[in-house]
Amino acid sequence: MAHKPIRKAVFPVAGLGTRFLPATKAIPKEMLAIVDRPLIQYAVDEAREAGIEQMIFVTGRGKTAIVEHFDVAFELEQTMEERGKDLGILDSTRATPGDIITVRQQVPLGLGHAIWCARAIVGDDPFAIFLPDELMIGKANGAGCMKQMVDAYEQVGGNLISVLEVPQKSVSSYGVIDPGKEDGALTEVRGLVEKPPVAEAPSNKIISGRYILQPEVMRVLETQGKGAGGEIQLTDAMAKMIGNQPFHAVTFDGSRYDCGSKTGFVEATLALALERPDMGDEVRAMAKRLLSA
Repeated sequence: MAHKPIRKAVFPVAGLGTRFLPATKAIPKEMLAIVDRPLIQYAVDEAREAGIEQMIFVTGRGKTAIVEHFDVAFELEQTMEERGKDLGILDSTRATPGDIITVRQQVPLGLGHAIWCARAIVGDDPFAIFLPDELMIGKANGAGCMKQMVDAYEQVGGNLISVLEVPQKSVSSYGVIDPGKEDGALTEVRGLVEKPPVAEAPSNKIISGRYILQPEVMRVLETQGKGAGGEIQLTDAMAKMIGNQPFHAVTFDGSRYDCGSKTGFVEATLALALERPDMGDEVRAMAKRLLSA
């Protein structure tokens, strides 16, 4: 059975980034760079690898730099060209006209509300969701997280979430799935539990920042009341869809870095720098020197 392809992705990027102040006072947190690429670029590149064409940014005040990053920088490019510089370094920042769309989340009412703000653009199409704070890096020469999810979607359709396995003692910090039948990396989802006590957690598979959802979730969000934290929670809306549509989890084969925290941001920077052929050896030597000081 053919499933409607995933061609649209929603990026909720309206957050204030207060955990990174003062760095984020004038710069969106999504524009903070891991080595030499901003977080939002990693997410968009992952979307493109998965065949997604239309990027929908749900933004707030002071977030125009995100859109400008994917625009043509005429003066920069002209100067680089005149100086004989390679413009290929900017290829990933170029977008086909019309493929970058922004909508405003005018009040901070939670992730579910942010996704609902994109309802008119999503329309009747299934769509992906990327949380750019969660940097997902596939194994060397392997597919990225969303590509793995799209491949699974083409088999089973419906709704999918990315999950990772963590030590059981850590589950109380995350949203956790209640698993059903397993088939390789694919697990049937029977329920979702937000930050359960360790003894009550139904599994050690945590939700990790990537989703493929059917458009019906927008109808659920439209009438949904506030949940945890006084916000409209996406997890609550997804839980209501379980049993009405196919719902699966894909265990991501790769690494996740929580770049919403300072230590996670540093870990991601170090890990990706070590993998770079142009700087890995120098960074490794630098780390050894610092650790032995």
